[in-house]
Amino acid sequence: MISNRFRLNEVLVLLYRLFLAFFFYFIVRTLFYIYNGDLLNVDSFWQYLTLAYHGMTFDRIAIFYLSSLFILLSILPIYKTTTKGYQKLLFWTYIIPNLIGFSINFIDLIYYRFIYARTTIAVFDSLEHESNKGTLFFNFLINYWHVFLLCILCCIAWVYLYKRVKFTRPIRIEAKKPYWLTSIAIFVVVVVGFVAGVRGDLKKTTRPLNMIDANRYVTKPEHADIVLNTPFSVLRTIGKTSFKQLTVLDEATKDKYVSPVKQYTVNTPSTPNIVLFITESYGREYIGALNEDMNIEGYQSYTPFIDSLAKHSRIYPNAFANGYKSIHGMSSVVAGIPSFKDAFTSSPYPKQKIESLVSTLKSKGYDTSFFHGAPNGSMGFLGFGNILGYDHYYGKTEYNNDADFDGTWGIWDEPFFQYMKEVLSTKEGPFFATLFSVSSHEPFNIPAKYEGKFPVGTVPIHKTVGYTDYAFKRFFEESRKEPWFDNTIFIITADHTNQVAYDEYVKLVNRTAVPIIIYTADERLKGVDKRLAQQIDIYPTVLDLIGYDKPFRSWGRSLINDTITKPFVVNYVGSEYTYQEGNYICRFNGKEITGYFDINDKGLTNNLINEKNAEMQEIGLKCMAIVQDYFDRVVEKKLE
Repeated sequence: MISNRFRLNEVLVLLYRLFLAFFFYFIVRTLFYIYNGDLLNVDSFWQYLTLAYHGMTFDRIAIFYLSSLFILLSILPIYKTTTKGYQKLLFWTYIIPNLIGFSINFIDLIYYRFIYARTTIAVFDSLEHESNKGTLFFNFLINYWHVFLLCILCCIAWVYLYKRVKFTRPIRIEAKKPYWLTSIAIFVVVVVGFVAGVRGDLKKTTRPLNMIDANRYVTKPEHADIVLNTPFSVLRTIGKTSFKQLTVLDEATKDKYVSPVKQYTVNTPSTPNIVLFITESYGREYIGALNEDMNIEGYQSYTPFIDSLAKHSRIYPNAFANGYKSIHGMSSVVAGIPSFKDAFTSSPYPKQKIESLVSTLKSKGYDTSFFHGAPNGSMGFLGFGNILGYDHYYGKTEYNNDADFDGTWGIWDEPFFQYMKEVLSTKEGPFFATLFSVSSHEPFNIPAKYEGKFPVGTVPIHKTVGYTDYAFKRFFEESRKEPWFDNTIFIITADHTNQVAYDEYVKLVNRTAVPIIIYTADERLKGVDKRLAQQIDIYPTVLDLIGYDKPFRSWGRSLINDTITKPFVVNYVGSEYTYQEGNYICRFNGKEITGYFDINDKGLTNNLINEKNAEMQEIGLKCMAIVQDYFDRVVEKKLE
């Protein structure tokens, strides 16, 4: 037996095991950068190392939390800590939580390209409503096998290196008093170090570090995602919600700069049919008609039909999403309720009376329907649709033909678009129909009979964009034959963006760039409006178009006749609220304004905060006012 008076060897082994965790977190951070480097805009290897160094602060917090039981058992002042049985206990309390946490990092090697942020606990809210979780997991396993392989190899290497350093024989305690004194001292030092490690330091004035603190160490917002790690982001958001009232402005100032109630009296009341398409992942980047003035070298459009339709429509080539997930898109477009850090529908507050396109149009006698070709309840649409009050929900169940199931998400777009046309043709009208498409979604497959029909492009989504464009073409071809077509307003937008092929859309603000297109058969709405637009503008625009003559709750503005509200866009990008208006872009972290940028600086590269002028000051106040009013109304249940 090896003699030991002061437990030095045990401390060194503990440090070695913790070092392994930091080492493998550095490895997976490097893999995260390799997989997403085109989105992260790192200028040099030295800059990456600097970001990785700052990331150790957040790695430490995740590692300490996951290793808390292991650390405690390693420093207990008992004699048998080096025995074979006790060391096996330590192994499992170390390996199980750490490898689970470590493996979560690999999610963002792929998922980051879809949400442009580190994964949080909110991802499980999205998955909660999916009935085909096994199928989704299997498809991801097949499509991204290389990520799973890297994860497994890293885990094997970690276990191997852990076992390379171990106690081969128990340690004999020669002198109990020095051993106990040393043990108590080690226990106190480690506990104090642990508390400081998970908090950031021991100052009473310091709150525990959160995700937003990663922005302390960066000059580009996207660099915060390198500094962060996924288990930290998940752990820090468990049981947390961003839906808390803010008090950054007094009520008088807030009311001066935000107009949450609108009323339009330009158009005569009428009841045209409304067909609203929320197109899955259909970023503005893919649509040629919306990129004619972007001057993108080598640009290629993947939407020939929508491009042709745009020539007869009112189009908005400067429009943006108010969220970054599908459910964000539904609440933003249909109810004019944006989602910022977290989805409104995943907050504690969606179960309240909500004024929306559904409620206002129903008050005018409209039949209201929601179409989504996925299994009923997918994405939470059925539940939120019930809250909004849709009369009918048409999903995969109602379609009732699994021969057209894509094997992953739902019914292929082409047949499901035709199904909606057939259902609408049975209605007397007026009707309001919302269709949420599914096909332009990862894993980006198209029906076998159309293989080779659409351009493959440079990223996987391009061919599915072409397929959904074809679904639109077939829908409009067949709908033109129906008597309701000429009395219908068609609106095409997207829930969020997706894969990026051009540098212009890698820029942080442009990662939320979506289409807004309004078409009528008589072409009374036609032309290009280059002013800022956003998803939450669709709700007031529709009410303006039908001559809805009552006041209604809306943070957005009518894109047709609103001459009072200045065009603006508000969303949550790169871990901060982002507000565009006039000549500037403003950034707000929930407590203070952190930056002003030129309106054309979509990559947020040159912070002008030290050159603040009167226009910037006003834009900053508007940004804070709308965010504060948003949370006030959501939390106090004043959305009707």
